[in-house]
Amino acid sequence: MDLARIIWLSGAALLFLFLWRVGVGMLRSMTTPLPPPPPEGELRKVNVKYRCSVCGLEIKMMLAPEEDPDPPRHCLEDMDLVAPVE
Repeated sequence: MDLARIIWLSGAALLFLFLWRVGVGMLRSMTTPLPPPPPEGELRKVNVKYRCSVCGLEIKMMLAPEEDPDPPRHCLEDMDLVAPVE
């Protein structure tokens, strides 16, 4: 065997092992259960945007005590939930 064939075969073997490990890792990540929700009273991560209907101010809420927080108030009115683009 010449040197070029040995390099090609070793490169193919390394690529196969890399793809195998990535595939097995992805399958394992899909089978692990989700962690339990935090206890009541702790802040949870949320990603919610609100817009004031009076002045147009936008606020992004990133932490809240519950999953579905109440809208904040601005200009003495409840702010409107901005729908995500997704």
